[in-house]
Amino acid sequence: MRRLVAGLAVALLLSGCGAGTDGWAEPRPMPSPVGTLGPGFVDPSAPPTPEGTITPVPGSWDGVQPARGYRVVLLTKGTDGPTTALVTAVRGWAAAEHADLRTVTVGADPVPDIIRAVDMHPDLIVSAGNELVDPLAVITASHLSQPFLVVGAELAEPTHNVTAVDWAGASFRGEGLGASSTYDAASFTAQRCDAAIRAGAAAVLTGLTGIVVWLEDR
Repeated sequence: MRRLVAGLAVALLLSGCGAGTDGWAEPRPMPSPVGTLGPGFVDPSAPPTPEGTITPVPGSWDGVQPARGYRVVLLTKGTDGPTTALVTAVRGWAAAEHADLRTVTVGADPVPDIIRAVDMHPDLIVSAGNELVDPLAVITASHLSQPFLVVGAELAEPTHNVTAVDWAGASFRGEGLGASSTYDAASFTAQRCDAAIRAGAAAVLTGLTGIVVWLEDR
């Protein structure tokens, strides 16, 4: 009887562990993108240099989507209008593309929450909110195998695993650092934020990382 009870206990324990497994427990190879970039996203004869900036033709990223089930963690901090607009755009993109999205809302000490996002082994970590730029500059260089996408801001000295999407009005690079344009909260329109996540994801999916994607008006 004791052996039977012990056996049942082990079975229940194992079944409980199995029930908690959701496919995110281990890293995996980067899923292949669906589709191809359109003409004008990048000049094939002059690929971007590390930390360089490209200015793709508007809409040239529309033909590239992630594979279904693409694992994305959205890192967000702040409730200001621009951050909220970015979060809405990322969630809308994930739903439309059938990505597996999880959100980490960063607390007063950002570092443990960013590490927690990395430990989830997503295919991509998307950052929304200027308050995350400085802590990301510290963390990303120590996790070079993890792709990051910063939308609406950029890191001053990104490593090859960090891609950013900016536009006139959104080029915050961290406290005390100059920006390539004057910050303008009104520039974070729904259309612009949607273009940012789509263009940035297309760049990451096609291996154009460690650069800044600069958006211009359509």
